[in-house]
Amino acid sequence: MVQQLSDAELEIMKIVWENQLEVTLFPYIMDGLAARGKPCQKNTLIVLLSRLMNKGFLSARKIGRRNEYTTLVSETEYQTAQTKSFLDKIYEGSAKGLVSNLIMGDLLADEEYEELKRLLEKGKETP
Repeated sequence: MVQQLSDAELEIMKIVWENQLEVTLFPYIMDGLAARGKPCQKNTLIVLLSRLMNKGFLSARKIGRRNEYTTLVSETEYQTAQTKSFLDKIYEGSAKGLVSNLIMGDLLADEEYEELKRLLEKGKETP
């Protein structure tokens, strides 16, 4: 089971997930947080990265004096696990309840509604 992340941990993972390289270096994460307007102290980031490793989201390999971080959980895996958890907690597992709320609550832009409609129709056609 994929654990839930704190907001700060999620910000770090978003930076790592967006990185096109196989490994992510500490300075890349520091710069990414600063670029997002969420600068972080070095020691705080070290603690957060340690937590992410303990939770099974990252692995680290020490190369000289630096760590190379590799993702162990993909963004899609995390999103799917969190969506399922949300559905179970709020809608008793009913995706229909969520979609109905999005539509009835006027929470979808017209383009999003049309895209969702196309996805649902496409899904019905797949055997």
